[in-house]
Amino acid sequence: MRTGPSITGILIFLGFLLLVDLYVFSSVKTMTIGLEVRTRKIIHWAYWLLNTALFAWCISLLLTASPEKGMPRAFMTFFGVWVMFFVPKLLVLLVIGTEDVVRGIRALYALGYNAVSDTGGLSVGIGRREFLSRAAGVVALIPFVGIAHGMISGKFRFRVRRETLYFDDLPAAFDGFTITQLSDIHAGSFDPESHKEDVKLGIALAQSQKSDLFVFTGDLVNNLADEMLPWKKEFSQLRSPYGQFSILGNHDYGDYFYGHETSPAKTENFERFIQTHQDIGFDLMRDRHHIIEKNGEKIYLLGVENWGGGGFPKLGKLEKALEGVPENAFKILLSHDPSHFDQVISKHETNIHLTLSGHTHGAQFGFEIPGLKWSPVQLRYSRWAGLYKEAKRHLYVNRGFGFLGFPGRVGIWPEVTVLTLKKTSV
Repeated sequence: MRTGPSITGILIFLGFLLLVDLYVFSSVKTMTIGLEVRTRKIIHWAYWLLNTALFAWCISLLLTASPEKGMPRAFMTFFGVWVMFFVPKLLVLLVIGTEDVVRGIRALYALGYNAVSDTGGLSVGIGRREFLSRAAGVVALIPFVGIAHGMISGKFRFRVRRETLYFDDLPAAFDGFTITQLSDIHAGSFDPESHKEDVKLGIALAQSQKSDLFVFTGDLVNNLADEMLPWKKEFSQLRSPYGQFSILGNHDYGDYFYGHETSPAKTENFERFIQTHQDIGFDLMRDRHHIIEKNGEKIYLLGVENWGGGGFPKLGKLEKALEGVPENAFKILLSHDPSHFDQVISKHETNIHLTLSGHTHGAQFGFEIPGLKWSPVQLRYSRWAGLYKEAKRHLYVNRGFGFLGFPGRVGIWPEVTVLTLKKTSV
């Protein structure tokens, strides 16, 4: 079982935050030059009172963290508030820090040539810094407002994303067949009291698509089976004519709570988690396949355990799931981590027509406009959100239903995916 943070780690973290605050405060003092003395003092005191409150909140949470409770929602709330204030500070730090470096280089250059008088004097430098400080303050409001919106309403700004996929060898009976995909619910991040109606709306949106098939691609919980107890009734509403199928994600094994070693408590939690899938009507697929038949024709739905690159456990057994599946059959694979597609599925000798994944959340932060999308998660995952195609193999990466860590979404909204399979005209 994981232990709480060390005192040394806490002190280093708080010391870093204090250094940032001291530097940014120097910019606050500069940008308030020219205001009345009383107004300046109010702004300065407000700055430090706010930061002192955040420091106290952080210390309280870290010192009272209980390994038995996993990651409490209170810590995620703090993290969100901290990000809301810290990201704007980083912008100020970047602008003013760059200016200070430039001024320092100019000063050294001038001293080296005994030409201090030719630089324009300190008064010009101070005026420029005042202008940049105020400009940085205005620019910093943009991420502050965006992050606040993401925490208040962005995390439940559910969007239906539709894609139509064309295949030469799709059985004719499945022309127009629809699939609704959800991923990364992370039930432990939802507050049963304040989030109930929001989650219901997301579930209702998914159910209202009336797709032929429903699939869920992993991370039902953050760590523990009990996180789903308040939500069983809601997620039991998800039904489709050809069934509801699910797989496991990296968070579903309890490794981040119990560690990677097997223990009686971990085993008992996992057994209850498996039962949870049955209780809500999800047919959990663990390295196996299921035949979907329509008008005498068949497609094969495969599901594997979590398989991830970059240090994540490689538990999924694709070969086992393929046992008994005809070589020329039309195949849809559920695999939580898109790196499985990159490293295995795209190169596999067997053609798997469509792979459905999740895992990345789109980092819950970024932007998407027609023709362009960006998120910091793409530094790690080349395929991180939406539809990708390599040769005749398709991958769809769902942006996630819930959230984890940061209690919000900025620019990358929670997703209900609806895929329509079409047979290419010949």
